[in-house]
Amino acid sequence: MALLFIFDMDNVLYDYDWRTRMAALSELTGHSVPQLRERWWRTGSEEKAEAGGFASAEDYLDSFRAAVGVDVAEEDWVRARGSAMAPFPESLDAVSRAAELGRVTLLTNNGPLTAKHLPRLAPALVPLFGHEHLRTSSQYGARKPDPRVFERVLERYDTAPEDAFFADDLTENVAGAESVGITAHLFSPATGGPGLRDAIERFARDAAARAGAAAGARAAGAAEATGIEGGHAGR
Repeated sequence: MALLFIFDMDNVLYDYDWRTRMAALSELTGHSVPQLRERWWRTGSEEKAEAGGFASAEDYLDSFRAAVGVDVAEEDWVRARGSAMAPFPESLDAVSRAAELGRVTLLTNNGPLTAKHLPRLAPALVPLFGHEHLRTSSQYGARKPDPRVFERVLERYDTAPEDAFFADDLTENVAGAESVGITAHLFSPATGGPGLRDAIERFARDAAARAGAAAGARAAGAAEATGIEGGHAGR
């Protein structure tokens, strides 16, 4: 049994201040925050990106530039995104513990440009996850809370739902994971990293107990079969 621990990033492992990011983009483009919302976010373009609707980071950025009417440099876009992020040390400690108990992977609702630059945007995650497990929803072709994104994560890691744990700060995303049989934890600022670690430990204990019970049942079945065979031989 290999356990899989799946983590959201923004407001779970990293503090994310959307207003700081928007202020930076406003300065870059010359548009007010309401104008940026109208030109990009309220058109559904960001959700499209998160669901894998752009083939590459370059396609995403070209579409963003066209929407805002400004030739935003990739470096500046990345800097604006990163300016809104700061790690939660206690949450990172919880991930470190999860990595001792099983495999860890990231699942964040973000598009291909964020995916391209995740090691730079969230450098504290690299030693915990490794580059290959820093993944966005866009890489699965569906976004949370769509059950398909969770099913595709399970498929990628060849993991049964009952052996997977997921943490997110949004109730709808937690419900999406639970709908496919994943054990999910709603991250709360009130309990933060310690609450996340407690949930991880509890899930691991329950999984071990379940595995032990299954092994006991198999052993009992094998013993019963041996006894039946022996009885037949005796006759």
